[in-house]
Amino acid sequence: MVRGSTLPTFGPQTSYTRAGDFQLDQNGYLVNSQGNYLQGWTVDPATGLANQSTLSPIQVAQAPFNPIATSSIGLSANIPAGSATPASSQVDLYDATGALHALTIGWTPAGANAWTATLSSPDVAGTTIGSATVQFGTSGVAAGTIGSFAGASGVTASAFSAGAPANLTFTADFGAGPQTVTLGLGDFGSSSGVTQFAGTAYSASNITQNGVPAGSFTGLAMTSTGNVVANYSNGQSQVIAQVPVITFANPDALQRQDGQAFTATLDSGDPIAQNQDSNGAGSLVTGSVESSNVDIASEFSKLIVAQEAYSANAKMITTGDTMLQVTINMKT
Repeated sequence: MVRGSTLPTFGPQTSYTRAGDFQLDQNGYLVNSQGNYLQGWTVDPATGLANQSTLSPIQVAQAPFNPIATSSIGLSANIPAGSATPASSQVDLYDATGALHALTIGWTPAGANAWTATLSSPDVAGTTIGSATVQFGTSGVAAGTIGSFAGASGVTASAFSAGAPANLTFTADFGAGPQTVTLGLGDFGSSSGVTQFAGTAYSASNITQNGVPAGSFTGLAMTSTGNVVANYSNGQSQVIAQVPVITFANPDALQRQDGQAFTATLDSGDPIAQNQDSNGAGSLVTGSVESSNVDIASEFSKLIVAQEAYSANAKMITTGDTMLQVTINMKT
């Protein structure tokens, strides 16, 4: 491969190496110390699947990670059975611009085994978004688990179905336009989400949301499966390419080149790109330096033998030269 001064021009000859000393060049390509470009399978960012039909030089765009608006929130908590004390949880969510907003999920008693969940935020008009009453132990489910919703206002409550998600869905404008968010309270009849079991205080064990703020490119990482992963300042990562393992029918027939590289020959057979550890392909070791595979004691022994052989040959040349001089002197 030929490296141009501004944009690279790729030649027809492909080299193969076990060395992995690759880094980004000024154009965002992964190159090694010899200036050769790393090739791999491109990965579709939407599906995460690699296009294994063709190999191409890996280029990293280093573009910022676009923000993702929150569309789903999950809450796992226990409301003490028999309590008359209001409680609340707060979760941060992101709008379409990546701006952070606070959402409060308030709980107030609404009768026996019933609590009204009220959703509010200081960043929406009127503060209150909507509410619905969550009833526990109804519809034939176990006591303390969600059985039904009632009195929904400003939110859409999911209908009861045993084992189905118990969700409250709302649409609100946090400053970047209408945004639809689904609040998951677990499953109907399940203890995996919000419950009403015995206790002394309200306890939220887990709150999640799927929004992401904007992030800048911070670097690359390589996994043992060959995935080239771009990392961002917002804690996100994205697989952008996959490096395959190349196998040959007769690897001993490869032609050695400079820089720990090899090229294919007629005797080596055509290169076959495969996933690591499949169909006879080897594994990939990342972030490591290969140790020397030379036996120092054996090599020193060979060096001593070679040195003695050299000394003996040098002595023979000296002796032959002396004899020649004697012969010349006899003639004169």
